[in-house]
Amino acid sequence: MQPQVLKIESLRACLFDFGGTLDADGVTWQDRFYALYEKHGLRLDRELFRQAFYTADDSLTETQAIKGVGLQETLETQGERLWKALGLDDDKERVRAIAADFLDGIKGYVERNRPLLLLLTGRYDLGIVSNFYGNLDKVCEDLGIRDLFPCIVDSSCEGVMKPDPRIFQAALDRMGVRPDEAIFVGDNPGRDMVGAKGVGMPHIWLAGKDRQGAKPCCPGDWVIESLDAIGPLLLEERHSAPREVA
Repeated sequence: MQPQVLKIESLRACLFDFGGTLDADGVTWQDRFYALYEKHGLRLDRELFRQAFYTADDSLTETQAIKGVGLQETLETQGERLWKALGLDDDKERVRAIAADFLDGIKGYVERNRPLLLLLTGRYDLGIVSNFYGNLDKVCEDLGIRDLFPCIVDSSCEGVMKPDPRIFQAALDRMGVRPDEAIFVGDNPGRDMVGAKGVGMPHIWLAGKDRQGAKPCCPGDWVIESLDAIGPLLLEERHSAPREVA
């Protein structure tokens, strides 16, 4: 099979996932919380932690408990619910300390990515499509990047979640572009890549450094380890894919 040609000059918009993409290099919130629990002296069964995380996460989505609130409150509330789901003894100071470390990590990645995003705004309309809690606008405002993204599609506001193609199509419609005129960058193959593929939108997989042999969903997909690797891809004229970029 001949490699597909990604015609950069035909692209008008660049869409991103948020959690794990704009705020980290392919590491999920669940994995980051687990690492911080270990940092703060808690050694927990990984599978039990995974189940507790999804219990806490689902409760936030279903109840819309943090709709419209800021990033710090989001992390503290999620941390409290995760702590409760794990059945741990009350320790508000440790919960807040974990949330503070998480917040510092997010801010660090966003600040690293800001110069790249500013460069991209000179060439593309930028947007975000994320499975979130109904407060992504406020979270981006807290991080100082809201103005960079004219289009933000939050699943809890939209009533549909990735990988459903409708959430991607909603973003494309609001930005006034066709699927072939936009590209999506995300870290989750099952949600981001499959969803973008569902509307016929080119996609770049931010796989991080440890993807354990997983393959991209399409033969022509770009695979990157760090978000800053999209600069050479999207700010040049054309590229032949597939290729992996460190």
